[in-house]
Amino acid sequence: MKVKEFFKKFATGACIGVAMIIPGVSGGTIAVLFNVYDKLIGAISDLRRDFKNSFFFLLPIVLGALCGVAALYFPLKYALEYAPMPTILLFAGLMIGSCPKLFKDTRKNGFKKLDIIAFILPLAFVIGICFIPSLGQADLSADMPVWGYFVLLLIGAVASCALVVPGISGSLLLIILGYYTPILDIISALFSDFGHSVLVLALFALGLIVGFFSIAKLMKLLLKKFPRVTGWAIMGFVIGSIPALCLTDEFLTAKVDGVQIAMGAILCLAGVIASVALTAYAEAHKVK
Repeated sequence: MKVKEFFKKFATGACIGVAMIIPGVSGGTIAVLFNVYDKLIGAISDLRRDFKNSFFFLLPIVLGALCGVAALYFPLKYALEYAPMPTILLFAGLMIGSCPKLFKDTRKNGFKKLDIIAFILPLAFVIGICFIPSLGQADLSADMPVWGYFVLLLIGAVASCALVVPGISGSLLLIILGYYTPILDIISALFSDFGHSVLVLALFALGLIVGFFSIAKLMKLLLKKFPRVTGWAIMGFVIGSIPALCLTDEFLTAKVDGVQIAMGAILCLAGVIASVALTAYAEAHKVK
């Protein structure tokens, strides 16, 4: 693999990693917008059958995702805490700017009237889950019941949907289930309670991995057998995730003043321009 190609995939992985920790943003959506979704799903599904090629395709993306989470975890945490509206509008702008290219690519597989349903249902689902109230905060302390450790496996599997299905935010699902803040607290407690924190994160990661590979195989099958319908469904997920960003608690409860609104408008516009420019560059230079 060429160095330039490695760092391009690494950067894509970093963006996917950042998306995974922002409520309302889906890692799968970012993969679609960067035009690596189909290949990513194929590499995950074929990891056992074609280990070498799949491994070297996934390696820079996985490393980038891990580095993205590690490098921007605290900055994003503070940005969402002190400037949630501008931060969320920046990501909304990035997604808006990528939609024309996504629509153009989706149209290549054709369009039939029934595809409207395939488009609308995912769009309505992504927006609808924003109105589901949180179930309260889960107990992940050292005193948590034994069954709580097994539930972590299931929670990880549910959250893995966001890594594979575009438009579904894993962070938002975790917020609804009451695990988002407790898991962030566990990450922060790694230095103070290392043993328990590692156990909790390991069980969550195990559920994430199992669900990740299972759903990836399903998505590969759908993309192969029903490419047109699946394409429009993905389009619905992605488009629906834009207003869904503005329906998160972080956005709705944000402090609203002139400075925040101005910053949000500027960052949203900057996101649109940056996304359009990157898309145009990729098209001109045939970046795949």
